[in-house]
Amino acid sequence: MSAAIRARAPPGVTWDGIDWANVQRQVRRLQTRMVKAAQAGRYNRVKALQWLLTHSFSGRALAVKRVTENKGRNTPVWTR
Repeated sequence: MSAAIRARAPPGVTWDGIDWANVQRQVRRLQTRMVKAAQAGRYNRVKALQWLLTHSFSGRALAVKRVTENKGRNTPVWTR
């Protein structure tokens, strides 16, 4: 199964229909596995888990949710 297929939302799921508790649980589980692998010195495993997190639907959905709900999202960008 390719990463593009794995990262897509399940058919018929809308933004409001996402089970956010389950999404957060899956992301937290992957993050915990990454910490344990890093503590054990298994850095190739950490890299594999990072890839899995960034290409999973849960990881992407939670990232988008955190960015869009961030109160600082409307902060103007200072340019010169």
